[in-house]
Amino acid sequence: MSKFESGIKHIPHPQTAVYNALSDLSNLDKVKDKLPEDKIKDLSFDSDSLTIGAPMGSVSMRIIEREEPKCIKFETEQSPLPFNFWIQILPVTDTTCKMKLTIKAELNPFIKGMVSKPLQEGIEKIADALQMINYA
Repeated sequence: MSKFESGIKHIPHPQTAVYNALSDLSNLDKVKDKLPEDKIKDLSFDSDSLTIGAPMGSVSMRIIEREEPKCIKFETEQSPLPFNFWIQILPVTDTTCKMKLTIKAELNPFIKGMVSKPLQEGIEKIADALQMINYA
């Protein structure tokens, strides 16, 4: 099992506000104009799932577990590369929190060599984008 983690991102909003926004994917409507159009095409979503047209092919994920207010777990439903993805949110103070994203995937050595760098860069970009959201 290969594991990819983002850096820890500090967010100037309370843990519950961040969790409430990210655990309902329909809130993506507020931020979809901030996503890089050259990397993500054909984004569609509802409260529990999302589909993205990415350069490597269409990826669909569904929330499989919500652990309020600290963790949201996703699993791929359709993807050229099946993986699990989760968002961890921990309080720092009453008004701030920190977040880390993790991807776990079964990768053979050949595939791992090809996708490790793009996956690591991708998870960092997603974490950066989630850090910039105004959760108020």
